[in-house]
Amino acid sequence: MAVTVEQRELLPLSHRAWRSRAWRVPGHRTAGAVGVWRTWAPVYRLLAVAQDVLLTAAGVAVVCGPTLPAAAVVAVAAATAALLVGLIALHHGYAAETAANGPREFAAIFRGGTILAGLALAAAYVADVALPRPLLLGALPLTLAAIAAGRAAQRSVVRRRRRRGRLMRPALVVGGREHVEPLLQALAEGTEYGLEPIGICTTAADDAPWPLPVLGDIACLRHALMESRAEVVIVASASVSAAELRELSWLLEGAGVQFMVAPNLLEVGMPRISMQPTAGMALLSVTIGASRRRLATKAVLDRVAGALLLLAAAAVLVPAALAVKITSPGPAFYRQTRIGSDGKPFTMFKLRSMTTDADTRLADLVEHSDGNGTLFKMRQDPRVTPVGKFLRRYSVDELPQLINVVRGEMSLVGPRPPLPREAETYDAAAARRLRVKPGLTGLWQVSGRSDLSWEQSVRLDLRYVDNWSVPMDLAILGRTVGAVFGGKGAY
Repeated sequence: MAVTVEQRELLPLSHRAWRSRAWRVPGHRTAGAVGVWRTWAPVYRLLAVAQDVLLTAAGVAVVCGPTLPAAAVVAVAAATAALLVGLIALHHGYAAETAANGPREFAAIFRGGTILAGLALAAAYVADVALPRPLLLGALPLTLAAIAAGRAAQRSVVRRRRRRGRLMRPALVVGGREHVEPLLQALAEGTEYGLEPIGICTTAADDAPWPLPVLGDIACLRHALMESRAEVVIVASASVSAAELRELSWLLEGAGVQFMVAPNLLEVGMPRISMQPTAGMALLSVTIGASRRRLATKAVLDRVAGALLLLAAAAVLVPAALAVKITSPGPAFYRQTRIGSDGKPFTMFKLRSMTTDADTRLADLVEHSDGNGTLFKMRQDPRVTPVGKFLRRYSVDELPQLINVVRGEMSLVGPRPPLPREAETYDAAAARRLRVKPGLTGLWQVSGRSDLSWEQSVRLDLRYVDNWSVPMDLAILGRTVGAVFGGKGAY
């Protein structure tokens, strides 16, 4: 299929047209300039190298300064900085295509540090030199931690700008409609990763409208790249055969673009995937389910951390409970039956934020729901007390659920605990949310809460159920702080 003049004229507006389509994610921000990352990537790398050199030198100077002469400190700091930066670069820690994207940068930092420690020990052994203990026991861990923190700060700045549509990398998407549209949906939700689709090269043409300009078929991909100045080609692997995928890699050789393949996997986290070369093929091994060790680790961490948090929360819970009791008739705490892991009901505790007749008034308010069809929510619920509105705004009413965490009925992180009447409406996919303990917070909590549609809520919960890990829980707990103080979707 040839690229028509009309299609070429659409290219400069492609990203704006894409974001204006009805299928886009609700609330998604409009993108700004496309392709700016090509200009800023060298600046990002230069700042990363300069930061790593300065932090390495500072770490060596702080730890070794009291024990070595000044000249020796300068020499050791310079040599250590040069060697560490070289090792990080060797492991692609400064690569433009992975900068501010994924764990590769951090992996390169710690691999480089590990090799540096090994080289230092080997050199000391061969030269029969006694290295100062502070250098290995203090300077290196301190330096790596500082470099990782500095890189995290850099990444956060880049990702914030990408959420506003800046510092993006223009990409062409290759595939059929069935596989391209879910891919575009995922990229629209994850703008912080810096990929901005600007056109499609389809493997199966049809007359229905596409969310982006169709620039032709696979045969004219090279021409479409020149016309659009895309920096990345993303192929939906389910739309092409292995032979076609191989030919595409040949076609793009020397084009100066990054070639990416989207596997036909839905909501599978990277920690679950490993590559296994077999008979000339690259097989993806996907871990299914959680081991007993991981489940036991999560249970222990939940109960220990839950108990500590409950003690710390007492300073807030006691005055909040008194405020509830004094300002409205009825008990300070509210007990409600919820559905827990494997469909088992349990009694969930909350600070009462509504009037005592709230349950009996629910039937009269259902038609005024601002929720997502399954969950009842009202932005201006007349049953909420003035104190309760404040408690809900900052999720203080949820703190008594730490009691459920300590009792083992809930987890610190997990899907939202549903009401029995809600669980009765679940289909097979939604029922999988009950495979794990419900959580005090979760992906739903940090991604918009009541502002999300039912489909988005289920998708986030299933993503968590399928991919949870202790590092993922820690990341969600960290994001919860911002979500609570931001108050988005809390009503």
